[in-house]
Amino acid sequence: MDEQRAHARRATEPRRSLAVCAVIGAAVMAAIDEIVFHQILHWHHFYDRSSDGVALLSDGLLHTAELLALVAGFVLFADLRRRHALSPAHAWAGLFLGLGAFQLFDGIVDHKLLRLHQIRYGVDVTPYDWAWNLAGLALLLVGAGLSVRAVRRGPRTP
Repeated sequence: MDEQRAHARRATEPRRSLAVCAVIGAAVMAAIDEIVFHQILHWHHFYDRSSDGVALLSDGLLHTAELLALVAGFVLFADLRRRHALSPAHAWAGLFLGLGAFQLFDGIVDHKLLRLHQIRYGVDVTPYDWAWNLAGLALLLVGAGLSVRAVRRGPRTP
């Protein structure tokens, strides 16, 4: 059994699995934010402190960055799978950590510190801020819990 665990430890790449899927998670959350809040609901743009043209340009740049991160993440994910180096438990942890990290970064840094945009305009944003940041925190905590569990379980034989 110890020999199998040693082989699995050599074969899988837990840290890389976590990091690659964290990139994918952040890109997915950026896509959800952009599609739902920017395009469908029209609540805000990535940068709302200028003209409509600049706001649309900022959304296009966010979309470009999100697509590049998704493509890069999935190329790296495919490489891990091809080499049988993917650690699924660490990958799931990374996905949730990426989702939550993007959400919290957006809610705290973009919304409050840099004031690039607010979630919504013309209403009291307090409940929106709480919902936004608590959802991000919940995703981050799920990712942290999955990460701790993955480390405790150790690598599995492929």
